[in-house]
Order: sequence, then structure tokens, then C-alpha cells
Amino acid sequence: MKIDKNSVVSLTYELREGSTGGKMLQTVDNERPMTFIYGIGNLLPAFEANIFSLEKGDKFAFILDPESAYGEKREDMIINLPHSIFENEGKLDENICRIGNEVPMMDSNGNRINGTIVEVSDTYVKMDFNHPMAGVTLSFTGSIVDVREATVAELNSLNNSCSGCSSDDSSCCSGNCN
Repeated sequence: MKIDKNSVVSLTYELREGSTGGKMLQTVDNERPMTFIYGIGNLLPAFEANIFSLEKGDKFAFILDPESAYGEKREDMIINLPHSIFENEGKLDENICRIGNEVPMMDSNGNRINGTIVEVSDTYVKMDFNHPMAGVTLSFTGSIVDVREATVAELNSLNNSCSGCSSDDSSCCSGNCN
């Protein structure tokens, strides 16, 4: 079976920075392959485009430039926040405010967003809210371990987030929840 929309894909890969000889960023092996439903928007679109129509046993190798991956690093995503945000009982929480520490925050719309502390001064904490791989060229090499059609139950579980309905009834997300 070829990879297509709603295929369940299992694959292994090595992810390197820059080229195939670059710094190793991540390895996914046969013991714990990455398994996902193709075409539902959970992976980088350019990643999915590069494995489209591959079959079990096929190998792949491709490079994604920053624009096709997580974008270029944006200076407007690096901001200074007042100490008061990080204070506990009037003192800066040094367990949280360490350079390199990733801290979950909320944006102005209440969405969770992770930021990395890059500087701590006497008056502010500088945080970088860019994706950790922003500005990085990514090199993937790997192979397809398995491809199969998603079951109805697997596809229905994707709709579980619609309006908080916990029904297993596939009509739920059509607004027909009882």
C-alpha cells in the first residue's frame, strides 16, 4: 500500500542539522518507530510531501530548508518580560529563571506557548518564543516500516476534539451529538 491521506504510517529516521553529515538532532529507530495518520496536519507539510506515495520498505532522504520546516528565526519573537512575571513571594524564582530553561507561558489569546530563557538582567527576563528549530535546515534519512489504512475507530478518534463531545458516534462532529 502506498502512503496517502488517512494512511497509518510507521517510519524510522535520523534527523540532522544542515546536511546528512551534520549534527545529530534526533533518532527514531525500529524499537519505537514514529507512527501517525498521514494527511491530518500533525507533521510538517513538507515532511509529508516528501514521503507521499512511498511504500513499506522504501527509504527516503531529503532536506528541508528553514522556510519549509519551522521558519526563519524572528527577532520579534524574542522579548523582554518584567521580573514580576517570574517572582514568587516578591523574589525572582531562580529555579525557573535559568538561561536555557524552557518555560510554558500564555500568549495574549490564552494559548500555551513555550519560551526559552536567553538572558536574565536586573529588571527583565529575555525569552525566545521561536520554535527551537527555527532557522535550522533539517536533513532527514529513514525508511518506511509499515503503511496501512486507518481504521474507522482511529479516524473517529481524530474527531474527539469537536465541541468536547466524548461520543464514539461519528456523527457527533456533524453537530448531531445527543
